[in-house]
Amino acid sequence: MLDIQALKDKMQESINSIQSTEDLKKVKVALLGRKGLFSQYIDTLKSLPKDEKKSLGKEINALKQWAVEKIDALERSYEEETKKKTRITPIDITMPGKVPLIGKKHPITQTFDEIIRIFSSLGFSVAEGPDIELDYYNFEALNIPKDHPARDMQDTFYLQDGVLLRTHTSPVQIRVMESQLPPVKIIAPGAVYRCDQDVSHTPMFHQVEGLMVDKGVRFSDLKWILSTFVHEMFGEETSLRFRPSYFPFTEPSAEVDITCVICNGQGCRVCKDTGWLEILGSGMVHPQVFRIVGYDPEEVTGFAFGMGVERIAMIKFGIDDIRQFYYNDIRFLSQF
Repeated sequence: MLDIQALKDKMQESINSIQSTEDLKKVKVALLGRKGLFSQYIDTLKSLPKDEKKSLGKEINALKQWAVEKIDALERSYEEETKKKTRITPIDITMPGKVPLIGKKHPITQTFDEIIRIFSSLGFSVAEGPDIELDYYNFEALNIPKDHPARDMQDTFYLQDGVLLRTHTSPVQIRVMESQLPPVKIIAPGAVYRCDQDVSHTPMFHQVEGLMVDKGVRFSDLKWILSTFVHEMFGEETSLRFRPSYFPFTEPSAEVDITCVICNGQGCRVCKDTGWLEILGSGMVHPQVFRIVGYDPEEVTGFAFGMGVERIAMIKFGIDDIRQFYYNDIRFLSQF
């Protein structure tokens, strides 16, 4: 037969040995846990005759209830003691406080803010448009019909027939010109999307589109505006050049290069030994774009330009992998 009194004595001894909350946890598991002392005794009951099993079962259950009450009382006692210590512990106001981690603006946001500041100082206002765009505004109204080869350059995310994720912020200029008469002088910052990913491209990135339309706007005005921007963003000593290019919505068109900020124009791996880095595309607004929005190309002229914000940030901060902006590595972000 099982010795119930011996079991109680053993349990009492274990309970009396408790000196801390850690001891209490260990004893509770040792006595009442799934593989504890009580479980072992219950398993032993299975091999006894039915009459003995019934009488001993009642005694073991009563003993278990006794142990539970003892342990619960100790738990309440330790909790009260902990609360009392917490209440009477004084706050030492001479101790240094915890210094919170102060967040910083993401380098892309910093670059956005600087671009907007520069163009705002030149009289440009900020305009916005939807990220989910119609094919008409993203392509056709910008003189890029359905069979135009320039569509292949965009690597477009199509959502459904006639609806897509915008591939550039140029649709904003169409929406603005449709809604107001000249003069127009806006920049359109925002996210854009293309099916492309490597060390210098991501599926989502950011652009700033610029547009100025009025009577008598000339290419020389565009050159002055962009020269001022480059010198404000990269320093007065930075040289720039306008290189002939092609865009369906501008004519003539030009890409703008600046002297390489890594080698100062001497030639290096970053600029492919040319001494120049491309930063944006620009040109005079194509007359067909004016006709589409209802402007008379005989009455007004204008220029447009567009730049990748990540590209500007990479050049400004000397970053060689665009994906660093999106890893959320605090060691990288804390440098800015």
